[in-house]
Amino acid sequence: MTTTATTRKTPVKAAAASFMGSAVEYYDFFLFGSAAALIFPTVFFPSGDQAALVMSFATFGFAYVARPVGAVILGHYGDRIGRQKVLMFTLLLMGLSTFIIGCLPGFAQIGWFAPALLVICRLMQGLSAAGEQAGASSLTLEHAPEDRRSFFTSWTLTGTQGGQILAALIFIPVVALPDEIKFSWGWRVPFWLSALVVIVAFFIRRSLHETPEFEQAKATGQIARMPLIPLLRDHWRDVIRVICCAFIAAVSTVFGTLAIAYGKAQGLDASVTLWLVVVANIVALGTQPLFGRLADRIGRKPVFIYGALSSAVFMPFYILSMGKGNDLITFGLAILTFSFGYAAANAVWPSFYGEMFSTRVRFSGMAIGTQLGFLMAGFAPSIVAALGGSGENGWIVISVFTAVIAVIASVSALTARETKDVPTARLGQAAEERVPATI
Repeated sequence: MTTTATTRKTPVKAAAASFMGSAVEYYDFFLFGSAAALIFPTVFFPSGDQAALVMSFATFGFAYVARPVGAVILGHYGDRIGRQKVLMFTLLLMGLSTFIIGCLPGFAQIGWFAPALLVICRLMQGLSAAGEQAGASSLTLEHAPEDRRSFFTSWTLTGTQGGQILAALIFIPVVALPDEIKFSWGWRVPFWLSALVVIVAFFIRRSLHETPEFEQAKATGQIARMPLIPLLRDHWRDVIRVICCAFIAAVSTVFGTLAIAYGKAQGLDASVTLWLVVVANIVALGTQPLFGRLADRIGRKPVFIYGALSSAVFMPFYILSMGKGNDLITFGLAILTFSFGYAAANAVWPSFYGEMFSTRVRFSGMAIGTQLGFLMAGFAPSIVAALGGSGENGWIVISVFTAVIAVIASVSALTARETKDVPTARLGQAAEERVPATI
């Protein structure tokens, strides 16, 4: 492989660009989640009751409907023209749609057109997010040293946690505002601020060059004209496997969105519920790279499965603690559940999923597989809320739901091939060698 300026590996720069891009993208994405729990039921719907909360959570889920569509489109271009160009597009689309949300009139001004416009903007966010994690993970994985792929790709999801921290920190002073300010213009400010952070990430990401593996595939004519065809022909088993493993992402939306509403119903102050998310994600900034390093040593599968199953074990204790009046215990269990449980699966999946696919279909395979699986994450808050997950005995519903998705993800991971010792150039080749190499 050549070592020219256009094809050299720059793992630290790639990881930094992925971290910043993901932080910006998911600042916007998680900001919507906090607002869906605490603001939108009052602003965009005719009443602030349980029905308004369910409808508000449904708007949160609409992004996950758009994501599979965006995965097909952005995955195609990511495997055709390169990872870096598509990632620039996703960044700008997310920033624009988030800024527009901050400008929307509410239900009192335009009636049902208000939630309709909110849904359109949320769909734009979903299209953008569909390509962000898959593209950033593919780019970082292909820049990383072979014995540290899991560590470097873990920074993509660590950036996601950074975005969630930033969203919660900015929203904490908003919920403390008087209602007449909070529900009029106060909630809009965090959405407008997204324009500033997008500009910063844009200049960081613009300087990153394309990956050596993609440039090599392009130079040797291995780029598929229609990546979806070899993906579904050679890697359909891996796509299904990723879909089922990606169910585990629902733990994050339950923890960061539904738990806010549940805690509020149990008498916790809204700012306390947001601080739970902030503190757990801050600790995860440190634990996720460590889980990534562990996966480079012992393998992706055991770390991922531990993360999935431990989330199911810890979740009921965390949820139950919210109604006991001891904030210290609740914070401790939040950290245990998220930072030392779910964070393991979250850190490892970028390498675990990405290494199932070859270079020419990696972006498409990760994007389509994860976004179909993330549908469960998107609608988890509205499904669980509709089943009574935010009510008095909601901890049972939340705990059972978490256990079911954790088992599905774990069983699916068990069927995967361990790839920690497979050379980067050989990733995904076993599946393609079973099929004639036509495009």
